[in-house]
Amino acid sequence: MRAWPSVVTVRLRPSDVASRLAARLPARKSPGVGRAWMLACVVGLGLVAAAGCTNPLARQYEYDEQLYLGVDGSAELVINASIPAFVALRGLPLDPDPTVPVDRDRVRQLFSDPACGQVTVNRPWTRHGRRFVQVVLEQDDVQQFARCGPTAWSTYSFERVAAEEGGEEVQYSQVVGPPTAGDPGPVNWTGEELVGFKLHLPSRILYHNVRRLEDGAPGTADRGNILTFEQTLADRRAGRELHMEVRMLGQSILNRALWLFAGAFAAAIALLLAIVWGVIRKARRSSQKLEIRSQK
Repeated sequence: MRAWPSVVTVRLRPSDVASRLAARLPARKSPGVGRAWMLACVVGLGLVAAAGCTNPLARQYEYDEQLYLGVDGSAELVINASIPAFVALRGLPLDPDPTVPVDRDRVRQLFSDPACGQVTVNRPWTRHGRRFVQVVLEQDDVQQFARCGPTAWSTYSFERVAAEEGGEEVQYSQVVGPPTAGDPGPVNWTGEELVGFKLHLPSRILYHNVRRLEDGAPGTADRGNILTFEQTLADRRAGRELHMEVRMLGQSILNRALWLFAGAFAAAIALLLAIVWGVIRKARRSSQKLEIRSQK
């Protein structure tokens, strides 16, 4: 007779089952730790994206003026400068101490002359331990900036003349003279700081006198129809003049493109109407021929 194994009955309490299952499951992180890891990932991705969008080879200026010139002589002048540079180059009564926040109302007041046009002072930022601020000036006549105190170190000339190929061209020149020197006190400048003057032009450039800072060789227009004139901060503080000359077509690239588009659109509409008229005319002739045949 075959012997069957004895059956052993094991009874487990619910608490024992729960403890054994918990021992087999991976440890669960606390909500606080999970949030910390998520925040770290978001910050890391943000830093990677910021690094990807930043050009490490791009020029950084201690002081720069970017002039957006219109073919009608209107202009928008964007000035980006450190507070010590504003003091050293333009003699503005500002506190260059990097621990002192920038007083935007005070900066706006220094540009309150009517010749400066409409003034906007944007949010300051810090770079290399120095505080920077951006000032935007809008003026109907670029030559008025010569009477605006903080930009009066430049003389501006804007003239529309007859072009050799017909139509008109714009002749623009600007001479940046000596600074109005101020004392910014001790500043952590290294001697490699640059000053830039950029012209954002709306039309095809016929002539310019850009020279490369490195070797003085003729330069070229940057992408976006931008001409960049540069000096070292030391040369600018020493009063070395900077001459900028430009000749460009008297009609903006945008206007020319719009006129070309309008002409092409009008030609397409005219062609379409001609085709429709031809089809209708042909159909009428065919109908008349059928009527004549039916009458016969």
